[in-house]
Amino acid sequence: MSARTSPASVAVTVAFWMLVALTMPVLFVLASLVFLVTAPFDPDRRVLHAFVCWSCHAYLRANPLWRVRVEGRERIPRGPSVLVVNHQSLADVAACMGLHRPFKFVSKASLFSVPLVGWTMRMLRYVRLERGRPHSTRSMLEECRRWLRRGMAVLMFPEGTYAPDETLLHFKPGAFLLARDEHVPLVPVLLFGTRALVVGDGPWMAPRVDIRVRVLDPVEFPPERDAVQVAAEMRERFARELGRPLRAPSSARPGVPGRHSPVQRE
Repeated sequence: MSARTSPASVAVTVAFWMLVALTMPVLFVLASLVFLVTAPFDPDRRVLHAFVCWSCHAYLRANPLWRVRVEGRERIPRGPSVLVVNHQSLADVAACMGLHRPFKFVSKASLFSVPLVGWTMRMLRYVRLERGRPHSTRSMLEECRRWLRRGMAVLMFPEGTYAPDETLLHFKPGAFLLARDEHVPLVPVLLFGTRALVVGDGPWMAPRVDIRVRVLDPVEFPPERDAVQVAAEMRERFARELGRPLRAPSSARPGVPGRHSPVQRE
């Protein structure tokens, strides 16, 4: 039996998913009530997002041996910005909810069809993306632009998916195109420990883990710089801060999109 499926891991995993099964329907009903009450005067769903941040992040505190720290949330600007976060596992979104700041996050389209979870994401007007479909990438970027112009932050995982190991994947340029074109700051957000809690989409959970969410100072997009180059530099910074190696580049050289190009390869 591996460490991941040790008796302690099995016990924690079963207890956690039972807790989710019992509480999520109740939280969905409460979220629906919040939506119905606030929708007429809160079209951006800020109140509902605050409720979801509280309830979602609370799952990471269900086990007293899961230590969760959020550092530097006060560095997030009050207004539009693009939050870029490294992607490690299913637990990343729950960890990011601990930022307790209004934002719309970009998620794969399949999650919007998941009962309760997807329905809540639709109510929150989060941004969907179908991987590998250029038209979906264009729609995603345009929707993000609209949110930024409304004064809302957007949260994106520039790696697009989980790495199969400790390497940091290539950063897609979409988040950086948005920051450049909309003249909003980039906010690096580092996640530590979520991969140790659950590998990929799980289901096995570690009985003990130290999770840290660390917000770095906002970065203004350098004038006259290319989004692909800035993405590569930000990736190198993440690798240094996280202490993770960079995945070797593929033989195909990525294209360099123009100023308003919607290219974000999947």
